[in-house]
Amino acid sequence: MTAPPRSGLALAGSVLGAMVVALDGTVLMVAQPSLQRDLSATFAQVQWTSTAYLLTVAGFLILAGRLGDRYGHTRLLLIGSLGFGVASAGIAVAPSVGWVIALRAVQGLFGALLQPATLALLRQVYPPDRLGRPVALRTSAIGVAAAAGPVLGGFLVAELGWRSVFVINVPVVLAIALCCLAARVPETGRPAPRRFDAGGALLLAAALALLVNALAEVESHGWGGYRTVGGLICSAGVAAVLVRRERRSRNPLVPAAVVRSVPVTASMALLLFTAGGLFGALFVSTYVLQGVLGLDPLGSALRALPLTALMVVGAPLAGLVLRRLGARTTALGGTSLVVLGIGSLARTDGGTGSLVTGAAFALLGAGYATVMVTATGTVVGDAPPEYAGVVGGIKQTAVNIGPTFGIAIAAGLLPPGSTGGGQAELWAGSTGTALLVLAAVAAIALIPAALLPGQPRRSVPPGGDSSGQHPQEARRCLISPSEG
Repeated sequence: MTAPPRSGLALAGSVLGAMVVALDGTVLMVAQPSLQRDLSATFAQVQWTSTAYLLTVAGFLILAGRLGDRYGHTRLLLIGSLGFGVASAGIAVAPSVGWVIALRAVQGLFGALLQPATLALLRQVYPPDRLGRPVALRTSAIGVAAAAGPVLGGFLVAELGWRSVFVINVPVVLAIALCCLAARVPETGRPAPRRFDAGGALLLAAALALLVNALAEVESHGWGGYRTVGGLICSAGVAAVLVRRERRSRNPLVPAAVVRSVPVTASMALLLFTAGGLFGALFVSTYVLQGVLGLDPLGSALRALPLTALMVVGAPLAGLVLRRLGARTTALGGTSLVVLGIGSLARTDGGTGSLVTGAAFALLGAGYATVMVTATGTVVGDAPPEYAGVVGGIKQTAVNIGPTFGIAIAAGLLPPGSTGGGQAELWAGSTGTALLVLAAVAAIALIPAALLPGQPRRSVPPGGDSSGQHPQEARRCLISPSEG
């Protein structure tokens, strides 16, 4: 089956949407010191320029996906991208750090609107068995943006100042808007209910925001700090109220068909634990490279470059493997590579050469690209078209919370003072243990990976199968809890 011409524009919008979010996050890290000096901000205020964004984007991703299912994903991508661009332009002219923090929260809200739509659009224009290639392209684009961000950000800050890193978002979001207007992707499948649980949406946003904030506090206060413990207890309490409410709701925020889908829930757990292990390991590897091996920041970045290279190259190859071997085998292989990569880093000592560390980072890049392509393709492919947005929102939530979870574990395992830098002897003996624990976290992902479908999927067009199967019948086939 050949995808209709509009699929090219939808894919372009999806790729650009994923890239602008990835690029924005990486260039900001380079710009923060200059921003702090220019606006006379405290270190805590600078941290909140990242935290404010993270809280809003994590809290509203699932609600944004639900809104896309109801009002149309092209519309949500258009609104989200334009709002993201307006907020970026506002930050570029912000007179104080308070305005930057507030506008970063607004930027996170619109970022939440556009992210699920970038996946749901692919589900609408590609049949499930052909999602591997566009998903792989999207994953490669994220890798390119993440790698280019620090370089581009460093150049812009040096030549034009920190405000310029937000200006570059504007032309990108305009290009996304043009793709949305030109694609004209029709809505397919049964329309979502006209009503959904708004109270549940607010409870979910509160639970996720409390969770992310609590995990972010671990680095400063530890797992036993009252702010960390209090935040986790409050998040669990709100989550319990949410579950009870959702079970009683006629139109729950997350439809029962999605909750009961083994491939979808397994993919979420796969992403959560793999991302947690990987990003926690990257956090620790900073101290390995600079504290144990004695490299400077540039040397550390160059040593880790194979991770990005293998992510970019590995994503298309992972799409081919997924199509030939199925999700289960591909996910098990990718997760194993991540575990091996983290384990290899755990054996690093002062005599470890660049070839060994480069190979470890290459394993991480290839493995994570494989997991991302597999989990994303499975989630989007198994989602009925009418619920593609909410499933995309859940997937993006796992991708956002996983790194925060992993970094919190890593920060709790390193000795006090090591995360602040400056005392190499404090972390020299603890990084190996921390990395082994993070490898174990990533290894947990092997359990959900084994629950994914074992055989490559058959072609099912967005509105039914090639035999004219009714969308409702196709939905039951795609979302069956017994699959896999």
